[in-house]
Parts: sequence; structure tokens; C-alpha cells
Amino acid sequence: MKHTIIAAGKPSLKYCKDGVAEYQKRLKRYGTYELKHIKDGSSEAVSNRHLEHSNAPGTIRIVLDERGELLTTDQLLKKINLWEMNGQKNATYHIGASDGHTEELRKNATLVWALSPLTLQHELALTVLLEQLYRIATIKKGEPYHR
Repeated sequence: MKHTIIAAGKPSLKYCKDGVAEYQKRLKRYGTYELKHIKDGSSEAVSNRHLEHSNAPGTIRIVLDERGELLTTDQLLKKINLWEMNGQKNATYHIGASDGHTEELRKNATLVWALSPLTLQHELALTVLLEQLYRIATIKKGEPYHR
């Protein structure tokens, strides 16, 4: 499965830049993981840009939002495995700006996923998402990182 992460704005905090770079480097061994940064702005404008980047038929749309479903790593892994078994080839992960996502984007999502019930700064959410995708990739390969 090709994974595309669409994030509003680029990380500016050093620890987030470093974390994003590290997990992007690690993920290269495991498949296609593409990070697209879109211009920050009003939640409606950002949501429209998110929709433009994920309108391919059959794309799994995962919107990160603190009001979403709380999943363990294993639960997310099971969802990804099920999507792959059902022939899904593309997944997009949407990280909004400070205003969050519009109701329209949430309604058009396959999954609205909360990394935490806390509101996370979008740069930190991006770092956590990449770490979880890396963790899942290592589990699928039977590698010891997960422990």
C-alpha cells in the first residue's frame, strides 16, 4: 500500500524536523511513504487542499483529529491489513492546521483517528504518525523495534 501523508504547513520546531527526517529515512526500506506539505490557512481552504490531494478512487482517507477513534497500534495494524486484503492500494493521512479539519473532510474520511484525546500541535502529530507507521512496518516485517 502506498501511504501519503498530507500535512498543513512544514515543521519549524527542530525536534519535530529531526523526528520527521529520521522516520522518513527509516520508512524508505518498507515501501512508499510520501509526505506532502500544503499551505496553511483557513480550515476550509486547507480542507479543500486535503480533498484535492486524496480524490483518487479507492483511496483510504484517514483524518487525524482528537475527536476521532482512539486506536492501539495493533488495532491500526489490523485495519491496514484488512484494507490491503480488500485490495486497497492507497492511503492518505490528513493532518490539519491549528483550526483543525472541516466537517466535510471528516465526513469524507474512511477513518477519523485520534492519536490522543489531547489536542496535539500539528508538527508533533506528524512526528507521532510517522513513528506509528514505522512501528507498523517493522511489525509486518517481524522486526524487533515494536518491543
